[in-house]
Amino acid sequence: MKRLQWLMACVIYAVALPAMMAGAQSGARMPLQAQLDGVRRKVYPALVNITVVYRYYDEGRAHRNPAGGSGVIISPDGYVVTNFHVAGHTTHITCTLSGGATYDARDVADDPLSDLSILKLRTPPHSTLPYARLGDSSKLRVGDFVLAMGNPLMLSSSMTLGIVSNTKRVFTDFTGTEIQDVELDEGEKTGLYTRWIQHDALILPGNSGGPLVNLQGQVVGINELGDSGVGFAIPSNIVRTVFHQILDYGHVKRGWSGITVLPVDKMGRTTGALVSSITPNSPAQAGGIRPGDIIMAVNGQPTTVRFWEQVPVFYQNIATLPAGKRVAIRLLRNGVLQTREITIAPMRPFLGKEREVAADGVSVRSITPAMALERYLPNTNGVIVTGVRPGYPFESAQPPIAADDVIETVNGAHVTTLESFQRLMAATGGKDALIGFRRQDDQMFTVVKPEIPKAQDVSTDLPQAWLGIRTQVLVPEVAARLNLKGHTGFLITEVYPWTEAAKAGLRAGDAVVSLDGSPLTASRLQDSEDLKQAISNLSVGDVAKLGVIRNGVASTIACTLEATPTGASQEKTVRSKEFEFGARELSKLDRIRHHWAENENGLLVTEAINGGWANVAGLHIDDLLLSINGRQVPDAASFNRVMAAILKNKPKVISMFVRRDVETHFVFIQPDWSHLSR
Repeated sequence: MKRLQWLMACVIYAVALPAMMAGAQSGARMPLQAQLDGVRRKVYPALVNITVVYRYYDEGRAHRNPAGGSGVIISPDGYVVTNFHVAGHTTHITCTLSGGATYDARDVADDPLSDLSILKLRTPPHSTLPYARLGDSSKLRVGDFVLAMGNPLMLSSSMTLGIVSNTKRVFTDFTGTEIQDVELDEGEKTGLYTRWIQHDALILPGNSGGPLVNLQGQVVGINELGDSGVGFAIPSNIVRTVFHQILDYGHVKRGWSGITVLPVDKMGRTTGALVSSITPNSPAQAGGIRPGDIIMAVNGQPTTVRFWEQVPVFYQNIATLPAGKRVAIRLLRNGVLQTREITIAPMRPFLGKEREVAADGVSVRSITPAMALERYLPNTNGVIVTGVRPGYPFESAQPPIAADDVIETVNGAHVTTLESFQRLMAATGGKDALIGFRRQDDQMFTVVKPEIPKAQDVSTDLPQAWLGIRTQVLVPEVAARLNLKGHTGFLITEVYPWTEAAKAGLRAGDAVVSLDGSPLTASRLQDSEDLKQAISNLSVGDVAKLGVIRNGVASTIACTLEATPTGASQEKTVRSKEFEFGARELSKLDRIRHHWAENENGLLVTEAINGGWANVAGLHIDDLLLSINGRQVPDAASFNRVMAAILKNKPKVISMFVRRDVETHFVFIQPDWSHLSR
């Protein structure tokens, strides 16, 4: 009996268990769902889809590409936080909110060391904006739910759920003996001051700069990178510090000592920080700090760097000290405690500014102390060449200037800054310039000659006679199948419109078997030029008598010969060096081949350099440019007038109306005039 009762109880439990579990899961899911709904209401409206034009330099010229990422509004007056690798080195930043509202934005300040940028929305007066609040990232715990919001793959506004798997992630090399920076675009480095929040909420390209949010609806991080289901976010406490410093000073202030430290755990210690290196000419070197010292306290505060996760904290503590402050360093050297004093210096940017000198085909970068140290340069004077444009003066010099050369003088005058280099090159007035430069340890000179515009080729030959048709050789096999067995000559495949051939009544499919009474003997593919050659031996204006067979009926058609239409090389060309595209006037063959009307006017786009403003805006080769900002450009002269007015007035948007295949299209160029004016 007891056994039967036990079996029945087991059956009842087995039947009831799924329902009990479903109820438990439902009960657990509803509170979480309610929290997710609350988070969405608080943060989702402040989510921003950021699109930019990203500027970079390659082979001596500026390139531009459309790019984008994510961000979040963190104040009621429209400040947006995103990644530096999203918004740095950009122009025309556009922010679209999850609700659809779109605003232009300006880049207030960048901080590569934390990979953060602060933007400001350009909103109408008295606008009301949604915004999210920054939380306390130090309160995050492993296992906490977090949501990643952003625009993965630039598909606007998404939200994914995951958990925190590590709150203090740092990156070391494979052997675990050295902390590693994360390298951003153009060689900028980040991560020295950051312990990332590691999580598994799905993030993809495009999520960069988007918020990581806790279940209280607070932004606890800014997503930076991810792969294989693992994401990493910059803690909100770092974001808060960077944001307030930018509001207060316009940039981020950090103290710098020149000390690099390692953990002491492998030394059997639990306190202190091992000095691994001292930067030359740094405050630490001046204060007598040496590699091998163990720092026990900084400014009276005990120092503990036992594990790698504590290394960024050491640098953060130094960074909070103001430049010029005298700081006592308590250290252990050879087992003896002693105190050294150092004067904190300001942290300087790692990379200098980069610019293009377009006329000479070279891009250069100013030299920072860190760059000078890395390259064994005696000082920060001069500029480093970052790229040389093929075919332009710096590349054509003997010997040519190359990337990584350091330009030190122009015509004997010393280059001290990037701006001085631009002034000295402008002062040459288009004449030859003697350039003194350093290539590794060699001191060298070269002469840069100004670019000489190539003269346009103008043919002086007399025009040749031309018949406005296209043909194929009447080979025997084809002739037999077309009931033309025994005939040789040419089949007309196309008759160009608006030509004398069309007026004379020639048609596609006609077999041309004689010219002026002489048989045409072409029967092999290699004879394809015979008719063209025979016509060219005649004169423009002559009347050619063509023996034609049409539908089995032979006849003679008289056709006046025209001058060979001008080719592309003979049409007038124009070029916009500012927007990096070229075009030319139309020929008759252009109108025929593109199936345009005989009276169609405009300029055929022949060049749109990759990364140039026109290319980024979407101008295509073979577009027919009809008008610019509403003004027609039927020829080269009108184009030059319109472009001169644009360069003078510098409009925010340049509208180009083009014909593309069978449709018309608008292309909008939004140039960075501040950059183009340099």
